[in-house]
Amino acid sequence: MKFSIAKIKFLNWLEIIKAKSPKTVEQYNRHLEKFEIYMKSSDFEVEDIDLDLAEWFRTYVHRSWKIVSIKTANAYMISLRSFLKYLEKTWVKALSPTSIDLIKQEQRQVEFLNDEELYKLFLAPDKATLTWKRDLAIMTCIYSTGLRISELTALNRNDINLEKKEFVVRWKWKKLRIVYLTKEAITKIKDYLEARTDSYSPLFIRHNFDSKNFKNLSDEDVRLSRFFITTMIKEMAVKAYILKDISAHTLRHSFATTLLNNWADLRSIQELLGHSSITTTQVYTHVTNPKLREIHNKFMK
Repeated sequence: MKFSIAKIKFLNWLEIIKAKSPKTVEQYNRHLEKFEIYMKSSDFEVEDIDLDLAEWFRTYVHRSWKIVSIKTANAYMISLRSFLKYLEKTWVKALSPTSIDLIKQEQRQVEFLNDEELYKLFLAPDKATLTWKRDLAIMTCIYSTGLRISELTALNRNDINLEKKEFVVRWKWKKLRIVYLTKEAITKIKDYLEARTDSYSPLFIRHNFDSKNFKNLSDEDVRLSRFFITTMIKEMAVKAYILKDISAHTLRHSFATTLLNNWADLRSIQELLGHSSITTTQVYTHVTNPKLREIHNKFMK
């Protein structure tokens, strides 16, 4: 089977049968296009792909532009393995996906804020402005729910139930999970919404637009971006004299480590974070778990 035909079938399978998100399908397509560039053609037989070819492609990924990280190199090989796994599933003769190994990485460590740093961060904004109310509501919302930034930016006002202190978010394209708000987060969100005079749907919006242009802007014109929120939180950390290089995702990590430090089990944290695999959640076990210390003290005198 020609590679070009197999790739189209694979991408359609990902989108329709596996219900992968458009961004995920786009990433697989981008990685396989890189393989086509390496092969200098898309008009070759998938049966021609052997282990040597796959390994040389890994080298090509490293050398074709700036030296990439192990994580990036592995991502390309994972895409190729998934493609080969699909071929194997559909009885197309090709290289076995299990023959391609990934580069071993050091265990990932996550950056999080301790109680003192969180306290300083939430005091950092200028309390007199509408943007302060918004920024504080954003940070408190992330920390109290563990939301991904993409999940936060997609929220509209009618998505959340401030009375029930919970709402549903869609993650990994079609999966749903319930997210819970703290009293503090509800207070901060209410303060922000009550200070707004617009009728835009997004829960959090930018406020640097000209009021004269109000009617010409759509919801998506004013919706905050991932970049905006991450930049804002970095700036707040600097104002709070926090030395760590943090991002918006740091608050999600802080949510998870706070739960772990207060006796929450990994399965519960997995559900709250929306992780597909418990393996992803296990990265947080680098944090001292009170349960482990108690067990150690009980038996090791």
